[in-house]
Amino acid sequence: MTDPIRVLLVDDQELFRAGVSVIVDAHEDMEVVGSAGDGLEAVRLVDELEPDVVLMDIRMPEMDGVEATRQIFSPDRAARRARPVRVVVLTTFNLDDRAATAIRYGASGFLLKDTTPVLLRDAIRTVHAGNAVLAPEDLSTLLDGQFRRRTPAPTAYLTLTDKEREVFSAVARGLSNTEIAAMVFASESTVKTHVGAILRKLTLRDRVQIVVFAHEHGLV
Repeated sequence: MTDPIRVLLVDDQELFRAGVSVIVDAHEDMEVVGSAGDGLEAVRLVDELEPDVVLMDIRMPEMDGVEATRQIFSPDRAARRARPVRVVVLTTFNLDDRAATAIRYGASGFLLKDTTPVLLRDAIRTVHAGNAVLAPEDLSTLLDGQFRRRTPAPTAYLTLTDKEREVFSAVARGLSNTEIAAMVFASESTVKTHVGAILRKLTLRDRVQIVVFAHEHGLV
């Protein structure tokens, strides 16, 4: 049996954290390992507890979820981290600009705070696997407003092979490995190998960051 997904809850409302904790702990494949009431405490606990997934409220005192996400994914902290961490932003507004900024900083998507227990459970499993927790078209809508001025692609992008660029483009459009495999006439394992090579060459964490990279450099 694999180890349960380690979840950190971050919200300034204690009652909300308690409710989410009950939902998460009801599943054998996940467990709450800690909770924080503001962004400052969240950053400290991520370093201390090394959770797999952080459920991060966007609006909090002391430090909000956007700045906490930026600090969690800062290069120096990421370099010291023994295991990857994923952040899901919790917001009361659909297509929230702050949520979009948090995704730019490294979050894997967002959930509305009135989401269902089933969707919350699925979101934790989804981001733990390295995927986004919102539809590709919603992610594109968010990011389009974030990058009004595109910057040229870095030289690392030029090191991608033709096949890797084809897979890159498909991932950026939100296609799954199954869909990409059918498009490029390859096996899913081959597609996974290409995605891994893309992440390594561009020093990106996951598929969500491929989408962000593509929008930032006008490659969509």
